[in-house]
Amino acid sequence: MQDNTSYKKIWAVAYPIILGTVAQNLINVTDTAFLGRVGEIELGASALGGMFYFVLIMLAMGFGTGAQIIIARRFGEGDFKRIGKTFDHVFYFMVPLSLLSFALLFFFGPAILKPLVDSQKIYEATVDYLDFRMYGIVFAFGQIMFRSFYVGIANTRIITWSTLVMAIVNVILDYLLIFGHFGFPEMGIQGAALASVIAEACALFYLWIYTISKENVRQFSLFSFAGFDRQLFMRNLKLAYPLMIQNFLGLSVWFAFFLLVEKMGEQELAISNIIRSIYIVLMIPVWGFSAAANSLVSFAIGMQRNDQVFKIMGRIILMSSGGVLFFIILSYLFPHQILSVYTNDMDLIAKAIPVLYIVNFGAMAISTGFVMFNGMLGTGKTIIGLLIEILVLVLYLAYVYVIINHFNANVAQVWTSELVYGGLLALFSWLYLRYGKWSGGVV
Repeated sequence: MQDNTSYKKIWAVAYPIILGTVAQNLINVTDTAFLGRVGEIELGASALGGMFYFVLIMLAMGFGTGAQIIIARRFGEGDFKRIGKTFDHVFYFMVPLSLLSFALLFFFGPAILKPLVDSQKIYEATVDYLDFRMYGIVFAFGQIMFRSFYVGIANTRIITWSTLVMAIVNVILDYLLIFGHFGFPEMGIQGAALASVIAEACALFYLWIYTISKENVRQFSLFSFAGFDRQLFMRNLKLAYPLMIQNFLGLSVWFAFFLLVEKMGEQELAISNIIRSIYIVLMIPVWGFSAAANSLVSFAIGMQRNDQVFKIMGRIILMSSGGVLFFIILSYLFPHQILSVYTNDMDLIAKAIPVLYIVNFGAMAISTGFVMFNGMLGTGKTIIGLLIEILVLVLYLAYVYVIINHFNANVAQVWTSELVYGGLLALFSWLYLRYGKWSGGVV
């Protein structure tokens, strides 16, 4: 019987996602580094605009994760034809959701942001960013649909290549459009947004071409669109809607975090955007290993190997923490060099170093918390996942609000909230897996 607990198997699923995340984060680093040369206002505004945009993306990510769990379960059961049917019903959901999300950004985005942002300059720059960035949402939703399929069948290498395509296109266009090199218009923050949109479109086109040129279409009956199956659609939605709410709330709370930081000052927001970019790099191993935990746990349950679940997650946590530790060591050895990638302002660098050290500890906590949480989601108990996420987010946001408004915390102290979030997520996920009734769940 297949052993999914081996380090080799875990690495085979995780490493393409990690490589893809490296490419994805090259986009994030490049945007932040280029805009750091434009100005503090643009640097802070890109953070708020990007977070606002990704709040809506998280709805699609939630549905995609639910589809991924179902596809992995069907893959473990060897029911390949139903994988294609599941994939087609993801398409039925993603297209209208993407159009609705675009309409929300187009018609109501500025009105939503106006009362939330104190600085008029940052508000105007954020709207400038979203004026172009919103057009990428349809392409992003399409990528999520393909990602759920390939992670679900544990064929994650294609994700690496599609993300690499996106990163290369984005870096080149950032250079050309932000600063106006080689005859291109100098667009500043809007150039960064337009570059990201074009890069997302290229990545989706690559995924589509790859998929239709391989045996996947025939083997899994993809794009057959044999008719709408209401029962299957509702089953998918029942599993996915807690993940959609959970992801939406999770990023909404992080957006609220940046809004609270913005009220501390424009420089604090600029520092936090730099730290956000570095923090996401620290999290590179975590995204890959968390996806592996989600998929391998669901796959093991599909094969009726519930006994493998804790062993899978224990090994994944060890590998995830080791990967994060590597990046942490680099950030302690070369803090000035790392921060100088984002800005030439020595005052900004000096004030960002203590925040960087705090974030290192937060990343270690998250490396355990995310793996535990995603492994728990792999059991199919997404309602429990939603309840855990709500509890953790309430405590997290309360902590941030209290230390800013009642203890006058500086920006470094505010970022200790990541330790709180990661620790609580790990604790509550472990308690449910240890004492909850999750075995034998049907998805």
